[in-house]
Amino acid sequence: MRKEKASEMVKAFSPASRMLVLGRAGMDLYADPPGAEAESATGFATALGGSSGNIAAGLARQGVATSLLTCVSKDSIGRFVRRELRNYGVDTAHVVELEGECRTSLAVTETRIENTQNTLYRNNAADLLLDEAHVRAVDFSKFDALIMTGTALAANPSRKACFVAMEKARAAEMMVVIDLDYRPYSWPGSVEAAETYGAAIELTDLVVGNDEEFAVVAGGDAEAGRRLASDLAEDGKTAIYKMGEKGSIVFAPEVSFQTGIFPVEAIKPMGAGDAFMALLIAALVNGTTLREAVLRGSAAAAMVVSRFGCAPAMPTPAELAAFLEQNTAPQS
Repeated sequence: MRKEKASEMVKAFSPASRMLVLGRAGMDLYADPPGAEAESATGFATALGGSSGNIAAGLARQGVATSLLTCVSKDSIGRFVRRELRNYGVDTAHVVELEGECRTSLAVTETRIENTQNTLYRNNAADLLLDEAHVRAVDFSKFDALIMTGTALAANPSRKACFVAMEKARAAEMMVVIDLDYRPYSWPGSVEAAETYGAAIELTDLVVGNDEEFAVVAGGDAEAGRRLASDLAEDGKTAIYKMGEKGSIVFAPEVSFQTGIFPVEAIKPMGAGDAFMALLIAALVNGTTLREAVLRGSAAAAMVVSRFGCAPAMPTPAELAAFLEQNTAPQS
């Protein structure tokens, strides 16, 4: 898909479309009982985690054929991740187990909205060891879209592997989607991040990120970040510029619009972005308009922050339909 209009982007999908998600999957440990600080916990509840793992789980829960491309450590945590992915219905044929001293990401977090502590263990992270050989082993002709999270760009060999994946996706005429997913602790510095994201965006059709992430890509300036999102539409791309409680703005070649958020009583701050991406793409696969897809993504984001976990909180089609029936569509 090169320089197509927003309506043509929507038409690129069908219910038979297959998604290839690239990036981190790991284990989340939630302090128990809910509301407890991690240091005061009497136990921990496990869940599938990691931005790409969550997105893949969210897509699969909506009935979208989804495969994950990543690396996990060949140990109990890696096996947990592979099992959980399969339980959600995600194809794990391209989840590579690596031997040695690398480790699958582990997040120790809390189910509380104020002063949430989130401790992420990524020492020699397995997902950042994804390499070109792993990517070249994938038959890209079997997929309709590549969905990538920016965390995978933070270091080599994963960074180089991502660019190979994007080039192969373009050659296969797949849609290329990136969630900027900027995590400062993963990068040597913001300048390198901006340069890398800029090069990656050139190879994409749809860019999703929040205002702070677009600002980083634009060199650290908020206004420049918003202009960058707007300018992408002039280049035939679609950008979704998220602004937290203020909703989001969609900049597309033939249409731009702003939407609000669904107000809910949140119990944690994590998972909204992953839910938004998963349900946005799932809605497009099911033939909705871009505006309706953004609405469904916003609904899923609201649902996930008001429920336990991230992957476990991803809604089923019936749950999403019930939520939309019971809640008023957000206004910009």
